[in-house]
Amino acid sequence: MTAVITIAGLVLGVAAALTLARLVRGPTMLDRALALDVLVAVIMAGMGVEAIGHDDPWVLPILLVLSVVGFVGSVGISRFMVHRDGAEEE
Repeated sequence: MTAVITIAGLVLGVAAALTLARLVRGPTMLDRALALDVLVAVIMAGMGVEAIGHDDPWVLPILLVLSVVGFVGSVGISRFMVHRDGAEEE
């Protein structure tokens, strides 16, 4: 079981590194917003793997809060982009 958790952690680390590269590189704001959303999901998955590895159920409320924050952030950014793009057309 330890090997599976270690491999999952390594895969999530690589995913986080690639996501950070996309976050820095851009080129548009939507790319960066999507990278932040993916990064939150990778962090949540990492916390889930850590909770399974240590048999710690206290991580679950943190995961719930992170999922709500990620969702609200994504909706807020997309609503901002719709209004910003609509203002450019007028």
